Amino acid sequence: MKKFYIASSFKNVEMVRYVSQQLIKRGFLLTYDWTQNERASTFNELKAIGIQEKNAVLKSDFLIVLLPAGKGSHIELGIALGQGKKIYLYSSNNEINHFETTSTFYHLPDVEKSIGTIEELIEKVCGDNSILE
Repeated sequence: MKKFYIASSFKNVEMVRYVSQQLIKRGFLLTYDWTQNERASTFNELKAIGIQEKNAVLKSDFLIVLLPAGKGSHIELGIALGQGKKIYLYSSNNEINHFETTSTFYHLPDVEKSIGTIEELIEKVCGDNSILE
């Protein structure tokens, strides 16, 4: 059973939950569901959440980043890149390929860009033989 983690912003909580549910229905295992958290209000809470999220990225076989994403998501992207994990970077529009809004790291070989509908992203992940091996 392949394990995944989804990095995104609180603005995308419902989309993160939807993608997680769809992948779980298809036999994947979510390493950590950060959408169940309330927003942290102390440094100790931030630390505890950071530890859980870092461990979830490390335990995952692949990472999904749903844009727009915040600074924490980009740190999770960096952790996954440093670990050589497969990464799916999703945007509903083409902002990934706009020079003014892109990031150097979006264009590395380990990053599979997905632009379009969220269903297309789900199908891309489920049909990717490189993560299913």
